[in-house]
Amino acid sequence: MTRSIRFFSQIGLWAVIWIFLSILQKRNDRFLIENSVVFGLQVALIGLLIFYIAKQFLFKKKYILFVIISIILIFTSAFISSYIFSGPKMHEKMRRPMEANKPDTRLRRNGPMRPPRGVNPPSIFMVHFSNLMIAYLIATFLETFLFAQRKEEEMIRSKSENLQTELKLLKSQINPHFLFNSLNNIYALSVIDSNKTQQSISYLSEMLRYVLYECDRPFVTIKKELAYIENYIKLFSLKSSKPYNIQTKFDILDPSVLIAPMLFIPFIENAFKHSNIEKPDSSFINIVINATLEHVDFKIENSIPKESIVKDKIGGIGLENVKKRLSILYSGKHQLNIDTKDQVFKVQLYINSLDHA
Repeated sequence: MTRSIRFFSQIGLWAVIWIFLSILQKRNDRFLIENSVVFGLQVALIGLLIFYIAKQFLFKKKYILFVIISIILIFTSAFISSYIFSGPKMHEKMRRPMEANKPDTRLRRNGPMRPPRGVNPPSIFMVHFSNLMIAYLIATFLETFLFAQRKEEEMIRSKSENLQTELKLLKSQINPHFLFNSLNNIYALSVIDSNKTQQSISYLSEMLRYVLYECDRPFVTIKKELAYIENYIKLFSLKSSKPYNIQTKFDILDPSVLIAPMLFIPFIENAFKHSNIEKPDSSFINIVINATLEHVDFKIENSIPKESIVKDKIGGIGLENVKKRLSILYSGKHQLNIDTKDQVFKVQLYINSLDHA
């Protein structure tokens, strides 16, 4: 809402209030004449507050200056309105409608007409001061409320933009590592068995299509994510003519369940990298994924070799990256447990409150 709209909205509100109050009076013409000056000063004070004072003092947290300036303006306005109201010209304007409706010889004097009986300048000043103060306080409250609302919206928008930027950065760390590992596997396969190279390129093509066209979306169906995982395992398994000790169990009740893309693959890559799976006698990898209408339960465990293995210099994205993604995407909706026991590395990720495609 712009300042002009806020200004005219408040002026319109006070105009309606004054008109309504005048209707309740027996002599509404006199009432309007008496309060026309106060209304004009209300317009001036509200305009000053909205277009200058609030912006320069209140919103910049110069509270003392804001209070001092506001009191001076309200006091001065009340003094001006009470002086005009109690002056001879105003008395003449008041006298004419009064004489037209009901003659009152008690108010006639040889000189300029004085204020009506029971009404004196100090009381007029207090009434006008109160009216102006109420209008100014209401305008200040509305300006403060709308300003706080705008700041909150800006903070939420900024936080959302920061989260999206961080998610894009985390995704960008995933894709190059995936491509490096896949190409490395195909290179190794071409040395071992060139006849399987074509099949491995087919798997890699499907995986790249998923990464390039699906992973740009915030969420994908779990069916597509599982297809990517299966292609990843098939591509790795082509490196050897002997089967690896890799067990998978996917129990998916609803394939349309939506999850964040590339969410499980870091754990799988980590298991392939650190389990020494190429030595099937003593190594293994077990992957279990259960998905219902409302939650996904991902479990993976891999053997830990007794002897340390030589790792490539280019590391994976790391578990810290995954934890950051989870904290952003599934804050308060996930449980991640990582445990090492009896030479077995275990990861369990539970996610609830899922959406559907």
